[in-house]
Amino acid sequence: MRVARLTVDLMRPVPVAPLTIETDIVREGRKIQLVSVRLLSDGTEVVRASALRIRIDPKEMPAIANGPPIKLPMPEHCSPPDFFATETPFLKGIEMRTAKGGFRIPGPAAVWYRAARPLVEGAEISPLIRAVIAADFCNGTSSVFDMSDWTFINADLTVSLGREPVGEWVLLDAETWIGPDSVGIAAARLADGQGYFGRAVQSIIFEKR
Repeated sequence: MRVARLTVDLMRPVPVAPLTIETDIVREGRKIQLVSVRLLSDGTEVVRASALRIRIDPKEMPAIANGPPIKLPMPEHCSPPDFFATETPFLKGIEMRTAKGGFRIPGPAAVWYRAARPLVEGAEISPLIRAVIAADFCNGTSSVFDMSDWTFINADLTVSLGREPVGEWVLLDAETWIGPDSVGIAAARLADGQGYFGRAVQSIIFEKR
């Protein structure tokens, strides 16, 4: 089986402290498996997630089964952003290359992301984890308001995968929409060097600084 959908709900701020992980198989079937994951800090749940896994059935598929090709430049032909990429310890471990738009330019944008170091010491970062790391940048990649005047944090993240990602670089081709009640969504198409492979969606809370 492989992960076809991952949904993460951010219950509380995750502290920089020892954390406990609990997992459980909610449904076990011949074709589908649903796994729940809880992240706890000192016994308090801070993150809840579910992963939908579907049985792999390798077979020869029609050519149309492949995702659409990328019409944006590859990361080696893009430039890094000109700000904030080293402001926090987490961002120091992420490489970025801007393919379209920009962080300070309201509107749709596309950025390549690459996790440059392990999140957990001694644990290799899989292409799936690279895709999820990049997907969490939806609300930062595209924007509708000036970042210096507004905050827009995500309360969740859902990643759906049409196929398994490959390689180290992940493209977020993202767009953000806001409703009249200060709640919106940030969504992106996900791609790697072989083309588009998935989608990511976040629920966004907009607040004036």
